[in-house]
Amino acid sequence: MKEIKVGLLGFGTIGTGVVRLLQRNFSIIEEKLGAKLTLKSIADLDTTTDRGVALAPGVITANAEQVLTDPEISIIIELIGGYKPAREFILKAIENGKHIVTANKALLAVHGEEIYAAAARKRIEIRYEAAVGGGIPVLSAIKGNMAANRFETVLGILNGTCNYILTKMTQEGADFADVLKNAQELGYAEANPTFDIEGIDTAHKLCILVTLCFGTRVDFKDIYTEGISSISSMDINYARDFGYKIKLLAIGKRDGERIEARVHPTMIPVNYPLADVDGVFNAIRLTGDFVDTVMFYGRGAGMDPTASAVVGDVMAIARNILVGVSRRSAPLGFLDEKIVTLPIKPIGETVSKYYLRFSVVDRPGILAKITGALGENEISIESMIQPARKEGETVPIVIMTHEAREMDVSKALEKIEALGITTDKTNLIRIEDGLE
Repeated sequence: MKEIKVGLLGFGTIGTGVVRLLQRNFSIIEEKLGAKLTLKSIADLDTTTDRGVALAPGVITANAEQVLTDPEISIIIELIGGYKPAREFILKAIENGKHIVTANKALLAVHGEEIYAAAARKRIEIRYEAAVGGGIPVLSAIKGNMAANRFETVLGILNGTCNYILTKMTQEGADFADVLKNAQELGYAEANPTFDIEGIDTAHKLCILVTLCFGTRVDFKDIYTEGISSISSMDINYARDFGYKIKLLAIGKRDGERIEARVHPTMIPVNYPLADVDGVFNAIRLTGDFVDTVMFYGRGAGMDPTASAVVGDVMAIARNILVGVSRRSAPLGFLDEKIVTLPIKPIGETVSKYYLRFSVVDRPGILAKITGALGENEISIESMIQPARKEGETVPIVIMTHEAREMDVSKALEKIEALGITTDKTNLIRIEDGLE
């Protein structure tokens, strides 16, 4: 039986999962592949910690160069994460003729163009299923079975930490800070959770999805990104009163010759399937012109689901090696020369319904001033909640608008703030209820 040798960079949680999977399911892998996958070398700075998996002598090394230049290794798995030294290692592996499997969404979102170009020059395969949605096989589906479609929208709940926090806030009425602390204790959130709770991790993943769906290069910095740290239990409760749930949503839409690409807390109707995606689970909803609407759901992170996606990519490359071909499908779905650069629609030109929560001191005429400023900017009110009168006390006024341009909403909020009638920053949450 033919043997294909693999090198692994990074022996953390996911790397350990990959080793466990290769060892535990070696027989089923061979039965499906028709070849033996051998993990020849692992490079990690920590060569002594017990990961709970048995390794043959000499497999683990602190010298990444040894793995990158080994002529017997055909496929390199990069699971270091981050930008450095992962970028340098991948480029070195490509230069040495190694095919690449990675789960590094941040690296691909920021340095992907350079990496894809290097791979194209060397006729190297690069696969990254685990970079979006963990074990959910959505990227393969976009590039494979659904490749003939012209995609119109891609919506995603792509960060398990944020989804866990919002789910606990919704189900238990807990405050953001308390749930975040709980998520950190359970290992769902990092000690420094900024990338997760501020939407950066989700934006990295949306960057990849937008390119695959719409065939356009996306500069990560151009994606409007807003996290969940400003969401309060009060907003969760009012959303429920209006028939919505709040999710951190990645939104990609085709808009003529422009693209919408944004990440922010979003209210979606409780009867939509995306609203039922709770806890640490992820979901990606796609709409194509022929396939119509499909949704992928599953565990978006974790050792085993992510390892499943990584090894699946390794097997896909191995199949091509066995028949002597590479790059049968383009890494980004579209042929390299057909990838264009479409402008991203500014957030101010986005049209949406809006939830607005004002904090005001209850005095006569306050509501009239708020509604007047909204009306002056062509924003009409769909519904409103105003608590019982508590004159002289701070109270919330909650307004749901009809569809309006964001720039008009921003102007109205600036006018209201200038009036000096609010006691805190007005909370704005966009509403996405035009889904089928």
